[in-house]
Formats: sequence, C-alpha cells, structure tokens
Amino acid sequence: MVYFGGFLALIGLSTLIFRDGDVAGMPAALVGGVLLVVGVAIGALDVVRRRRVRRRKIANGEPVPVGDIFQRARALPRLLRDVRQGAYADLPKSRPFIWVLALVYLISPIDILPDVLPLIGVTDDAGVAVWLLTSVSTATGLYLNRERERQRLGNRDLGTGGPTH
Repeated sequence: MVYFGGFLALIGLSTLIFRDGDVAGMPAALVGGVLLVVGVAIGALDVVRRRRVRRRKIANGEPVPVGDIFQRARALPRLLRDVRQGAYADLPKSRPFIWVLALVYLISPIDILPDVLPLIGVTDDAGVAVWLLTSVSTATGLYLNRERERQRLGNRDLGTGGPTH
C-alpha cells in the first residue's frame, strides 16, 4: 500500500504541475490536490500499520523478516539450497515449486483474463506478481532472521523445527 499511495501522490503531483485543463469536468488543481493528499495519507497509514504489526509480532515472540531488498535477493539462492537439502524446514518444499508456477504464469501468453481487455486484463498478472514478490521477500526475510539468530546463538541448529533451548 505504500507503493500505491506513492503512485497516487505522484499522479496528483504531476497533475498539479503539468495539467492546465479540467480533468473529467473538475479543475486540475482540485483533482491533483485530492490525489496527492489521498496518496500521502494511504502511504502514511500503511507505514503506521506495518510498524504496529511488527511491534505486535516482536511482543508475541514471532519471527519478523529482516534485511533490505538486496540482502534478501542475495539470500534467495541460499534459502532454496537449504530448503532442497532439508536444512531449513520453516518453508514448505512445495513453496519454491509454486513460485516457479507463478513465474511460468507471468511469462506465458495464456492468462485467465486476456491482456487485451483494458485495465482488467493486466490485473491477474499484477496480482500474481505482487503475491510472488511478497511471498519471496517475506520468506527470504525470515530466512535472514534465522541466519542471524543462528550466528547470535553460535551456529546451533535452528532449521529442523525442533526445540531451540
């Protein structure tokens, strides 16, 4: 939602700066201002929501993803290797297979909703892409968290799902 809010804010700002005529019968300044305010509000509310969820997870002792996008991208091959070897049991072995299916769906010309339909045609691809990126990002973030916890505890085996004390 942060990205959606930023996108709305960017559209609103560009409408304010570059649009001279009316937009759907309304003044461009009004449309741009509303889009800008709504976009910033959506982004800010999502940041607050994410922080609240993270604090709740930490308070409940749940693992939270760590690392930035580059650290997570570098961790993906290690994650896949450890899942394949059975060294990381927190991710089902079927999940990478589902990721591959999602990639094949995105690449293939066959869609549930044809891309020739305006706006609607790309929504299935966008939904699959968002799910795929979110799923991979969360899984690698949790994997990085587990790696850091292992290093902190002196390389004890935390990947088997057994007791950790």
